[in-house]
Amino acid sequence: MKDITSSVYNFEDLIQGNFQYVDKTEYIWQLIRPARGMYFLSRPRRFGKSLTISTLKAVFDGNKDLFKGLAIYDKPYDWKKYPVIHLDMNGRDFSTLEKMEERFQQMLLEQASINNVKLQLSASDTMFHALIKALHDRDGDVIVLLDEYDKPILNNITRENRSDFLNALRTFYSVLKEKNAMLRFVFITGVSKFCHVSLFSDLNNLTDITMDARFATMFGYTQDELEANFSDRIAALAGDSDITAYKAKIKAWYNGYRFEENAKTVYNPVSLAQFFENGGKFNNYWFSTGTPSFLMELTKQKNFDFEAALKNAVPQVAFSAFEIDNIDPLTLLLQTGYITIKDTEERFEQTWYFLDFPNREVAGAFSAYILNSYAGKTQTTSVQFTAEIATALLNKDLKKLRKIMEVFFAGIPYTSHKKQESTFQTIFFSIFRLLGLYIEAESATNDGRIDAVVQTSDAIFIFEFKLDNDPTALEQIKAKEYFQKYLLDKREIYIVGVNFDSEKGNLVGWADEKLAK
Repeated sequence: MKDITSSVYNFEDLIQGNFQYVDKTEYIWQLIRPARGMYFLSRPRRFGKSLTISTLKAVFDGNKDLFKGLAIYDKPYDWKKYPVIHLDMNGRDFSTLEKMEERFQQMLLEQASINNVKLQLSASDTMFHALIKALHDRDGDVIVLLDEYDKPILNNITRENRSDFLNALRTFYSVLKEKNAMLRFVFITGVSKFCHVSLFSDLNNLTDITMDARFATMFGYTQDELEANFSDRIAALAGDSDITAYKAKIKAWYNGYRFEENAKTVYNPVSLAQFFENGGKFNNYWFSTGTPSFLMELTKQKNFDFEAALKNAVPQVAFSAFEIDNIDPLTLLLQTGYITIKDTEERFEQTWYFLDFPNREVAGAFSAYILNSYAGKTQTTSVQFTAEIATALLNKDLKKLRKIMEVFFAGIPYTSHKKQESTFQTIFFSIFRLLGLYIEAESATNDGRIDAVVQTSDAIFIFEFKLDNDPTALEQIKAKEYFQKYLLDKREIYIVGVNFDSEKGNLVGWADEKLAK
């Protein structure tokens, strides 16, 4: 049995170190097969982009022996060695425009040294021109592999001078257009998608395969790939447990990403590797590698409605590239992998998309992070709080439930919340999303206020939340008959009206009633 790793991203090290490699080289072959190609593809972080770049480099270095037993090995390819420029933005300091320029110069000098080319220090775009020309004049057509192209933008996305970073990048990347005739292959990866709108506006020959059905499962593992490569390991971890149920649990935790509406869903490869490395412990691995602080800042600035975004269908435009000065949080959430395609329907001869968190790992961690950002609660506190709520609901102890919620909201720092309804909606959305990890919970927007329905094995709880001097929560449930669709259910039905003071952030009113059938 081969070793598992979540920290080796170099293809040569992976193969020579006898680590498990899920064969993705058929996709590599499809990319390199044409005589020339320039491609752009965005995927969430830690989804195998760096490994793919490294695999492409191994191909263009002519290292055929590394691919023995893999799909590409017997393809009709000459395995010619090409000059490769590999620009990796990971781990670089782009905190100022000056530092970004210095890092670009440093990367180009490193690549010149690797390729035995003498390169004079000058403006980075001039150096890029010179390096491509020197390699082409000496060795022929050049390969450019660009990893995490958008790192300088995302690192500065909340700054007022973010457009300056974009303009500087545009100048640097425009070299690829000007030197197009000297390039055999270009592959650009990143998390976000500014492509074709601003950053790569001149690169009209750059093919965007981000939502191309042919490459939708190039990153991540499908269920079939999981079964083919990890069955023995899963069986060992399951032990005497029901293997079908155990696989279903793994799927619920780490599968669910879909990068084209008709494509198969995929597992996050890093989360899965860390799951195996940690002896089958179900935990949040992907999210712990970095928290989306810039996303939280953006959602607050825009008063983003998480509930509506995951309830209502959105058009294709939600997946489009965007301008840096007019960022839609929904688009960025999609591109960074925090939400994904769950279903589609046709409207007005166009495809509309229903979105949701891909799996339990992301849903739980992201909801906890929202509570940290909006309510000043740590992830530990948030998870403990929802576990206490779940216990109270399972015991049908509404008196205990009220006390838990009073304590929670009383502990929210005054400075952590805006005195507006959208803030409370976001907090409730997060609470009930987290609650869904314990018992079946669903929430729906109604008249601009959040309702929540929680279902246990023997009870259904319907909540209505109101702000300030509005004592009508319980009456609204009755008047609008939110319980109507549950009346034939054999379980007990409880209706709960809760009132909050938006000025102080405290729970100030509570009424509950068991519905007579």
